[in-house]
Amino acid sequence: MQNFPAAAAPARAASTPIEQVGPRILLHTPEFANDPHAAYQDMRNKKYGSLVPVELAPDVPATLVIKYYTAVRILTDPEHFPADPRAWQDTIPADSPVKPMLEWRPNALRSAGLAHALYRGANTAGLDGVDPHRLRDQVIATTTPLINKFCRAGTADVIVDYARPLAFSVMNTMLGCTDDVGADVAWALARMFDSTTDTDKVNQVLVQSLGGHIADKRANPGDDITTRLLAHDSGLSDEELINQLVTLYAAGIEPMVNLIANTVLLMVTEDRFLTSRESYGTPIADALIEILVKDPPITNLCLSYPPQPIKVDGIWLPANQPVVISMAACNNDPTVNTGQFFEAEWHLSWGAGPHACHRSARVLARMIAHTAIERLLDALPDLVPARPKEQLVWRPGPFHRALDAFPVVFNPAPPLHI
Repeated sequence: MQNFPAAAAPARAASTPIEQVGPRILLHTPEFANDPHAAYQDMRNKKYGSLVPVELAPDVPATLVIKYYTAVRILTDPEHFPADPRAWQDTIPADSPVKPMLEWRPNALRSAGLAHALYRGANTAGLDGVDPHRLRDQVIATTTPLINKFCRAGTADVIVDYARPLAFSVMNTMLGCTDDVGADVAWALARMFDSTTDTDKVNQVLVQSLGGHIADKRANPGDDITTRLLAHDSGLSDEELINQLVTLYAAGIEPMVNLIANTVLLMVTEDRFLTSRESYGTPIADALIEILVKDPPITNLCLSYPPQPIKVDGIWLPANQPVVISMAACNNDPTVNTGQFFEAEWHLSWGAGPHACHRSARVLARMIAHTAIERLLDALPDLVPARPKEQLVWRPGPFHRALDAFPVVFNPAPPLHI
């Protein structure tokens, strides 16, 4: 057994198992999805400490980390908290809805040691080859026809009509995929995040669509991430290539859609972000960082699986059971969150340690979201939700902060010049 160094551990018995900390909290219910921040606050009020026993899906227990410094220590200790789930995944029901999302894949996110370094190196090379200026031009070119489809109607859905097709188009271009491939992958990934489908169907769609895409790129290379992965000296197999693309799509579509939509919601419902003749609104960049800190699009992830029982902050965690970092709860930990978010690069929405998001990915993600929001609000400056914020519905699922729909209304506006 390993003892994980603890700082300021809660006042509990020296060897309390996580199962005895308190009632297990269900993260897969609509109630949790509609107000996760109330759930995190309730965890703090009930003095769970830094670690909370939770359930990711029926019969899938895990430990949720809700304190910032404990999360950083775990994320930066891959020896005791490796990301490889293989010893765990066979212990859960075969039809568990979270299995497609969490099962082992040969990619950087689910690997450790030399394998992690190999996959991360290949992905870094692929991302570093993206020209951010050309990508911004593509975002602008994509937003124009999207906005023009609904600007004269006076109503739209920010997710269905704008954020989702924009994210699909951008990722398809970056990866060199056709729209058909992107649509297949988007279908599979949406169900992975929602935890509402079976593993076999999701994997079948991903392998068939991305396998065909890889074969096409091998015959017809281009200036895209897939081509750079094929040319990388790591010599990835087709299975490994498919799973790198799955990871890139997963990071680039669902989180991007949520980041755009949630930031727009913040900006059009908070007075400090609105403009008038007498004042300028708070910049989009500030709204983005506030969402990344306070209400990140991916709320609970960065999973690890300690290979043997380990003590953290006075609590014993069992071997081979998921330890989940709550980026949302940790970012709002009163120990670090003072309400001042200027250049708040301390937040955990990009992760931390060896599995943190690549720098190139962060730069590109911020640029895409900023440009998309700027284009939408410049074209439709009086855009507001079609119903009160409190009546919007959030999609269930333990991993994301995602609106089910985001209907808006505005004064009809003339089309943008293409």
